[in-house]
Amino acid sequence: MNTKYTLNALGVIIGLFLVGCGQAATLDEQTNAQNRELAAATEAPAADWGKPQHNAPADSIAESPDEGDPSVIMPAAPTMIYADSEKMERGDSASEASGGEIAVAPSSDSGSSTLPDQQFQSSLTAGEIDDNRDFEAYLQYRLDFMHFLGHPVHDRDVTERHIVRVRTSTGIPVLGAKIQVYEGQTLVTTLQTPATGIAYIFPQAYNTSNQAGTLNVVVKKGQAEKSFRLTRQGNNNIWDVDLNVQPAQPPIKLDVLFLLDSTGSMGDEIEQLRNNILSISAQIAALPSRPDVHFGMVTYRDRGDEYVTHVSDFTGDIQEFQSALMNVQAAGGGDIPESLNEALYRAINDVRWRQNDTVSLIFLVADAPPHLDYAQDYDYAQDMQKAVEKGIKIHPIASSDLDDQGEYIFRQLAQYTGGHFIFLTYQSTPQSSGEPGTEHHVQEGSYTVQDLDKLVVRLIQEELASLSGLEQ
Repeated sequence: MNTKYTLNALGVIIGLFLVGCGQAATLDEQTNAQNRELAAATEAPAADWGKPQHNAPADSIAESPDEGDPSVIMPAAPTMIYADSEKMERGDSASEASGGEIAVAPSSDSGSSTLPDQQFQSSLTAGEIDDNRDFEAYLQYRLDFMHFLGHPVHDRDVTERHIVRVRTSTGIPVLGAKIQVYEGQTLVTTLQTPATGIAYIFPQAYNTSNQAGTLNVVVKKGQAEKSFRLTRQGNNNIWDVDLNVQPAQPPIKLDVLFLLDSTGSMGDEIEQLRNNILSISAQIAALPSRPDVHFGMVTYRDRGDEYVTHVSDFTGDIQEFQSALMNVQAAGGGDIPESLNEALYRAINDVRWRQNDTVSLIFLVADAPPHLDYAQDYDYAQDMQKAVEKGIKIHPIASSDLDDQGEYIFRQLAQYTGGHFIFLTYQSTPQSSGEPGTEHHVQEGSYTVQDLDKLVVRLIQEELASLSGLEQ
């Protein structure tokens, strides 16, 4: 595998997520001004997600409005976008662990932290797409993949989508609201709202009757509860629900889990992560105001390797997390697919997510799809459903050489859980605009290229800014 484009990626990612989180939670005027700018930048796309916006009734089940969008009509000719550049050859080689002592983070009064763009100098660029924002384009990509490529995947039918937005009486998104969806008296799925207060209902992905014209939806948090009847007419309808609850209060709880491919081909990324963690933890400790952050990690390889998965449970102790991270070594692999199925199961089920009033994020960093040919294996599609039940967003970060099957599965994980698909861009595959290109099936003009550090900071700030109502 050619990893020269991804050196420094993981160290930069972790440091900047945490710096961005602290800056978003700071109550000084400078941060508030930045958040107001962010709100202005993201206001228009949110209004475009659904055509009509329907308010849920206040206290009882009521019929939805008569108006509804027509079903999504697929273009007659599929238009899969293919990059012109050749794939780089993949190679798995072990990487030895580097030595070094665990850093002791300075006290919070040691001074202000170094700004991210001053602390890390990296020319690495990346793009990202939110497939729920441009949903029709995602459906076209999904159709093209099935028609032209047809690699094995564990598919979920997301072609029918309904959006539930849960807010307080003052319009602030509600974190951690439970959404129960019933067909008649039968519970078909449960969801939990993330920081944006937005959850996606995909009726055809559940065990529902296609003949059922309505679903009953119950939304509750604490003692507050509202119900409405969802009519399955049209697509992309938005259902607004107001709950009489208080918004999340600072310090915001934030659970961040790194799901890391530790096979030999990821050696350079893991090495850079170890080399940067000492500086990262020092910056976190120096932030003037920061969320209540817990870190967890699941590393994985493949069957027949020294281990298949290794779980480091959540901790608020920076030194404990550093110690676990410093012990990670890259080795094993061999073939392209890895045991991502089992690793995702461990990440969702075998660590102690705080869940209640907690922003929960998984960052999957990998360059290969899961094995789908193992007997008695876990199912990533079942576990991405468990993720939305717990309010966990998955943000996959595609390292170099992720193949078409891997891209589809990574985008599934992101779209279904409300996350973003992040991918490295390359000068060797320029677009007609002269910007760096990508090997993935992402159409030119549908994403912008940024330095990876700026992209990561922007995403985490958007997530936390939602809890102040600024994203809306």
